Amino acid sequence: MLEEKEILEFMLKRAYKPMTAEELQHTFQLDLTEEQDHFRRLLNRLEEEGKIVRTRANRYGVPQRMNLVRGRLQGHPKGFGFVIPDPDMPLESDIYVQVNDMNGAMDGDTVLARVHKGQEEGKRPEGEVVRIVKRGRKQIVGTYAASKHFGFVVPDDKRLPGDIFIPKGDTGGAKEGQKVVVEIVHYPDGRKSAEGRVIEVLGHKDDPGVDILSIIRKYQLPESFPEEVIREAEAIPDTISEEDLKGRRDLRDRRMVTIDGEDAKDLDDAVSVERLPNGNVRLGVHIADVSYYVKEGSALDREAYNRGTSVYLVDRVIPMLPPRLSNGICSLNPQVNRLTMTCDMELNEKGQVVKHEIYPSVICTNERMTYNAVKRILVDKDPELIERYQPLVEDFRLMEEIAGKLRTGRFHRGAIDFNFPEAKIKVDETGKPVDIIKRPRTIAEMIIEEFMLKANETVSEHFTRAKVPFVYRIHEHPDPDKLQSFFEFITLFGYTAKGKADNIKPRVLQRLLKKIAGKPEETVISTVMLRSMQQAKYSPECLGHFGLAAAFYSHFTSPIRRYPDLMIHRIIREVIDNRGKLSPERKAEIADYLPEATKHASERERIAVDAERETDDLKKAEYMQDKVGEVFEGIISSVTSFGVFVELENTIEGMVHVSYMTDDYYQYDEGSYSLIGERTGNSYNIGDQVKVRVIGVNIDEHKVDFELVEGPAKKKKRSRKKGNTNSRKGKAVASFKKGKKQQKQHKPKKKKRKKR
Repeated sequence: MLEEKEILEFMLKRAYKPMTAEELQHTFQLDLTEEQDHFRRLLNRLEEEGKIVRTRANRYGVPQRMNLVRGRLQGHPKGFGFVIPDPDMPLESDIYVQVNDMNGAMDGDTVLARVHKGQEEGKRPEGEVVRIVKRGRKQIVGTYAASKHFGFVVPDDKRLPGDIFIPKGDTGGAKEGQKVVVEIVHYPDGRKSAEGRVIEVLGHKDDPGVDILSIIRKYQLPESFPEEVIREAEAIPDTISEEDLKGRRDLRDRRMVTIDGEDAKDLDDAVSVERLPNGNVRLGVHIADVSYYVKEGSALDREAYNRGTSVYLVDRVIPMLPPRLSNGICSLNPQVNRLTMTCDMELNEKGQVVKHEIYPSVICTNERMTYNAVKRILVDKDPELIERYQPLVEDFRLMEEIAGKLRTGRFHRGAIDFNFPEAKIKVDETGKPVDIIKRPRTIAEMIIEEFMLKANETVSEHFTRAKVPFVYRIHEHPDPDKLQSFFEFITLFGYTAKGKADNIKPRVLQRLLKKIAGKPEETVISTVMLRSMQQAKYSPECLGHFGLAAAFYSHFTSPIRRYPDLMIHRIIREVIDNRGKLSPERKAEIADYLPEATKHASERERIAVDAERETDDLKKAEYMQDKVGEVFEGIISSVTSFGVFVELENTIEGMVHVSYMTDDYYQYDEGSYSLIGERTGNSYNIGDQVKVRVIGVNIDEHKVDFELVEGPAKKKKRSRKKGNTNSRKGKAVASFKKGKKQQKQHKPKKKKRKKR
């Protein structure tokens, strides 16, 4: 049967002219009725998905050849939007769409857009939405407002600028000020706004827990498991039987531990180390064998696939698997038998893998260690802990030695390691944030990170060389234009990078990060560098991992919380059961399944990241609510034409609006990325240390407003050319600003400026 790929490749050929369905059937020599029916269904599906376009003359072609771009619409609070092209589109720049050209499209919709301006002028192309391929949102979370004969809902997501009209009979009993979930009945059309009906009342927006619940509903994260899934989970025994041990290597006599955070409950990896007679070290990474319990096609499996990943919010975890599995029989709890998939690696004195084995096993961990306890043993030399864990202390010291060698080897080949601080937000029983601290990155975290990276690489390379379909974690080479813009951006700080943007080696960027380490500009340069890179994703193709400077990389080590890892375990098990070989038919079957499965997993991962980030931003703003009037020290993390963003030591970021900088009139200099006073010549630059006072917090928008208490030392106005927004440097600056979540402009009430 004809496949989608063949049709698209044929239509992409330069010589192709749009054809009718009948002409295409003749070209592909589809004579059988069954083949023709399959082809018609395939053609209709491709058109529905916007992958091909049917003209008024009933001829088919691909959007790329018809001045159309398929992509996802990103809305803006002011009503306009940007179409972000799909990866297979030739146009890499986003397309600006004016308010009047949105044609009923909303944020998150998949659309076809016609480019009509700017494409050949070196500017951001402009266009209009000509077709909505797929609606991105069916439900919206917002605040209900009552009127006499109807109601309306103001969406929480400001990228949806229009209110949702609610007819009188569809309010669901909602009252003024309550958070609600709205199902969209009619989408915007011309001047008509969207219409919906309230399907769930979450509670008043100020009630405890409603804020996080609103975010859960916004991203449509599942809170509970279907009954069928729970029944399957309950039917799984909570102990290991002799039958379960068949075909497994018994490692219960091997000394091993888990090392995780103090509040972790789903322990999916254990590690062991042993010095061998030849002087090498055997490093064992033992991963929970989730695939043994979650059978392909079962209700458990379907639910895990749909969820894609566990989601870690500030005050709760939304697990991929029911807790009976994730915290029970699949969790490698201490001193109980557990089924695992083991990757044993023999490392030489340089930390290089000289031999490896991958096999099913059964283990019994000696201890459930925490990062803090291991750090206190290795770094603080805590006598009480050393005595308590005496049989394991030498293992921890050997782990530290091995991890150091693995890290050195990884950096030697050019791996990039960003040093972004992560915040840990502590909340009380009502969900109120009580403290925000930086997550420590100690030797214990480094040990587990290096061991998991090495296991992931080893497994990935093994099954690539076995020539079986596999799931890869890829990080493609950065876009040359974005990277060139970044290279020009860093010249503002006196740095340069050797090499060409279209063939850059990771080592070049790694060396730059080493140069800026500890400098005031470290955060901003690291951030702009990160945004010049591609997003890591899952793929059935082995394209390497640029950031890790690894030719082979997969996610193998967390099947409890990541579905791609579970897919990999199934493939591994099947290959082992078939003595290292799969039939051509089975290979083809797996290869057909993986493209859609990996795409779905990548999408679910992005949703989880967005939800986690939004809950963090919400709680950070809430934490600062009772800090109004207090003074903090911080560093300028970004400069825009409307003010400066300041990041505090606890990672909270707020903005000083230019209207509050009353000692002078400040002009934005794009070339130096700074605000410069007209009269005083004072300048505010990225990396400057300042003192700020909290003057306001907007919980709904997750924003904190500051005013300057003490700025940096006065500086002479620097002589620089004004930045050109069309230059590569200008694009880098614009890209940085855009990366700050489109930097929603704060517009507080302006104070009167002092006379000059």
